[in-house]
Amino acid sequence: MLTSFAPDAVVRHLRHEGPLMSDKPSVLFVCVQVGIDISAEVPKTLTVDAVKESDVCVTMGCGDTCPVFPGKRYLDWTLDDPAGRTVDDVRPIRDDIERRVRGLLDDLGVPARH
Repeated sequence: MLTSFAPDAVVRHLRHEGPLMSDKPSVLFVCVQVGIDISAEVPKTLTVDAVKESDVCVTMGCGDTCPVFPGKRYLDWTLDDPAGRTVDDVRPIRDDIERRVRGLLDDLGVPARH
C-alpha cells in the first residue's frame, strides 16, 4: 500500500517467510476493490543495509529476526493473518493497514494519494 499512496517518496523492503500474496486470493481481491493491484508484488529481503538507510522500519511480527539499530524508529504492527480468511474477514485487515500507512505518511510529512 505504501507505494500506492506515495510512489515517489517511499522505498520499501519486504521480508516474507509465509506464502506469497498470490496464495491468498482474498487479499488480492480486497486490494483490487480499492484500486491496489498487489498481484505482481514479490517479497524482497530486508537487509541490514536497508534498515540502516531507512527512516522508519515497520515490522509485522518478525520480532527478534529483524535487524535493529540504535536511533532508528521501529514500528511493530500487530495484524491478524489473512491466510485462509474470507473476503469479508480480510477487508478490516486491509482497512487497518491503510489507516496505519496513511498515518505513517502523515507523520513523515509525505503527501498521500487519495
